[in-house]
Amino acid sequence: MAKYVYDFNEGNKDLKDLLGGKGANLAEMTNLGLPVPPGFVITTEACKVYLNEGSEPPELAAEVTQHLDALEQAMGKGLGQPDDPLLVSVRSGAKFSMPGMMDTVLNIGLNDESVQGLAKQAGNERFAWDSYRRLIQMFGKTVLGVDGEHFDDVFDDVKKHKGTTNDLDLDENDLRDIVDKYKAVVREHAGREFPTDPREQLDLAVRAVFDSWNGDRAKLYRRQERIPADLGTAVNVVAMVFGNLGMDSGTGVAFTRDPGSGDKGVYGDYLQNAQGEDVVAGIRNTVPLADLERIDKPAYDELMRIMSTLENHYKDLCDIEFTVERNKLWMLQTRIGKRTAAAAFTIAVQLVDEGLIDTDEALHRVNGAQLAQLMFPKFDESADKKQIAKGVNASPGAAVGKVVFDSATAAEWAARGEDVILVRRETNPDDLPGMIAAKGILTSRGGKTSHAAVVARGMGKTCVSGADELEVDVRGKKVTTKDGSTIGEGDVLSIDGTSGAVYLGEVPVTPSPVVQYFEGTIGADSDPLVAAVDRLIKHADSKRRLGVRANADTPEDAERARRFGAQGIGLCRTEHMFLGDRRKHVERLILAEGEDEQRAALQALLPLQREDFVGIFTAMDGLPVTVRLIDPPLHEFLPDLTELATKIAVAEATGQTVSDTDRKLYDAVQRLHEQNPMLGLRGVRLGLVIPGLFALQVRAIAEAAAECRKQGKDPRPEIMVPLVGAVQELEVVKEEAERILAEVADETGQSVHTLIGTMIEVPRAALTAGQIAEAAEFFSFGTNDLTQMGWGFSRDDVEGAFFGRYIDLGIFGVSPFETLDTEGIGRLVRIATEEGRKTRPDLKVGVCGEHGGDPESVHFFHEVGLDYVSCSPFRVPVARLEAGRAAVDTAGSDSR
Repeated sequence: MAKYVYDFNEGNKDLKDLLGGKGANLAEMTNLGLPVPPGFVITTEACKVYLNEGSEPPELAAEVTQHLDALEQAMGKGLGQPDDPLLVSVRSGAKFSMPGMMDTVLNIGLNDESVQGLAKQAGNERFAWDSYRRLIQMFGKTVLGVDGEHFDDVFDDVKKHKGTTNDLDLDENDLRDIVDKYKAVVREHAGREFPTDPREQLDLAVRAVFDSWNGDRAKLYRRQERIPADLGTAVNVVAMVFGNLGMDSGTGVAFTRDPGSGDKGVYGDYLQNAQGEDVVAGIRNTVPLADLERIDKPAYDELMRIMSTLENHYKDLCDIEFTVERNKLWMLQTRIGKRTAAAAFTIAVQLVDEGLIDTDEALHRVNGAQLAQLMFPKFDESADKKQIAKGVNASPGAAVGKVVFDSATAAEWAARGEDVILVRRETNPDDLPGMIAAKGILTSRGGKTSHAAVVARGMGKTCVSGADELEVDVRGKKVTTKDGSTIGEGDVLSIDGTSGAVYLGEVPVTPSPVVQYFEGTIGADSDPLVAAVDRLIKHADSKRRLGVRANADTPEDAERARRFGAQGIGLCRTEHMFLGDRRKHVERLILAEGEDEQRAALQALLPLQREDFVGIFTAMDGLPVTVRLIDPPLHEFLPDLTELATKIAVAEATGQTVSDTDRKLYDAVQRLHEQNPMLGLRGVRLGLVIPGLFALQVRAIAEAAAECRKQGKDPRPEIMVPLVGAVQELEVVKEEAERILAEVADETGQSVHTLIGTMIEVPRAALTAGQIAEAAEFFSFGTNDLTQMGWGFSRDDVEGAFFGRYIDLGIFGVSPFETLDTEGIGRLVRIATEEGRKTRPDLKVGVCGEHGGDPESVHFFHEVGLDYVSCSPFRVPVARLEAGRAAVDTAGSDSR
């Protein structure tokens, strides 16, 4: 029979699938003998049954009763009993941390009778009524669906009537009044009375936590973080301990290292006379955790010992929630802490040096997305800037944008291309869409462990929290600075998540030191973070099997790619070489009447193309350069049809002479016009239809290689034929190319070995790869076009038209143009690779679409057995890191 409830002493940290992260770690801390309040976990399996069938498993109620009885016996009191009530918290806890995205209810068990018993036992009327009002507020919002603003309005009105802005100035009579008003809010907006039966409170709260798994904010967060939707959440039922009993009590969040920088030290926030939600919500500004040593040294010392125990046990940065109840420390949660990209690299290397992990594990703990974030620019320190506030440096980075005050506006403005800064007093989980859309987040309340800070760090967003010099008026859509000036919606702010500074207007940015390191302008020892990146990227290079090339079309791009560690060029597009001043030669080619004019146009282009290739081969001396022959349809090199028609019509209407060239161009553009040019005359088809076009390019490549060889260099050109769908197309082009290569070798006396291969970007090419490999010496997957054609998408149209809706509906977890669709398009890649190598065992296979620099896709390409990936120069370090991680992950899984 299925078991749906586990006591903490029955679990451990390896049962996250069943107990969720929070429950598994509470069990682990219990096993370590740490001070954890007793409790039990309702499993994710129970949640799955509830979500799939609409009701709890039949056995669940009895199991909860059994474990609740045991909890009551352990505590020596009953749930909600009038004279000395046991109170419990009901908290969500999924396998993967989803901070603030699902529901929590504290103080379950309070009613009009038990609140009196709690007050008597605690000797503190204010504490009891404060706990009761919290229960009604949280229960009303979370379980009964009452808008939280109704409760906030009541609370603010009472404080205003009292003449205070501080929650702690309210006495027990004020809180009794709030309780009565909160009950009225529930009655009016929920259509029922607040439930007074403790077991009913517990059961309804459990269901609410289950339901919150499919809440809008939870679904949005899962999509953002790519967390599977079918995992479900566990529910943790824990005996309450109270941080709001007085100034000898409190609650806090601690990190074993700085989650922003990775530095060692005492990091976190503490709030006296408060419950845990107050810290995360940022309702009152906290004090630094170090102040706890002054406030309660015994509790502080014990916390330091426990933090050290946990970090050594988990061998990682730990995020800890705790409560002090009348000088007694209780541990409420631990988990592997979310961290910034800088902290991830720094901590990984520190733990290696401390002997807690090896370098393979360190490599596993960082990722390409984090490295990409470290390569973003920072604010220029030498620039003139006006600082208007200083807050907590909650999540690093430099963000500039227009001020908006609510999530919906942030999402709306970002969707139309505006950079925005979301400004709030404090954020809550409902702000997630705006946080995702914004370039940065600024709050006037909260610290490093507030909702804004935790979520921003998890997403890699710049965040400054607790900027209390700013008065944020969300309803009035304005910010007032300490000197009385105001900033309205649409005004520009710059926020520095590394220092916590807030600047008026747009501040210029400077390159990242990590980029400067890759560029070679600073050394690895110039900065601890750069040193950490250097160590791990070099370790990745030592482990990876996949080669990493770059997509580069100019000598400048090629030189940068080489500095960034590229091992060649996997895609050199030639179409840009026909633009600008050279467009006139293409026009002459298209308008040519007869072979002589056509040959003259081609001859004019030859030295220009040759010069381009000499520059690129020189920059990549000794490394392979894959040159893709011209791919786009010819109309892209001609004037726009509408512009030409208008020009001719205006000339005729005003009696001006229309030139023969304009008429010929107009006729040519009309002749070449296609309904769907991306599926028309382009790629190999163009080379076969226009005699001499591919021959020109092949000759330019061969002559450039020969010239470089004469200069003592080692050019390694590879000729790639685009859009091949049938082996016969490639055979025709290859035969001509080989003839030209031989001619140039004879003419120059320089024989340069040149591979001839093809892009696999048409589904038919993937499915007939065995045949195509008879002619092709290498394959390179053009995954952009392969995705378009495999899905039947026109990328330029669909991404704006309906991809957002597809992601909202869960059809996509992420755009298939961003991360490879491994089930569909990936299967084509796998088939083509396997069948191509059956025909030609030494077939070289790579990828040159944008997916070559996508971290998740790189792992797939490693697993399929590709030889290399190719991406933009800026993404080369990311691909190097991920290729190493893929090799380490594969080796780890093989050894297991």
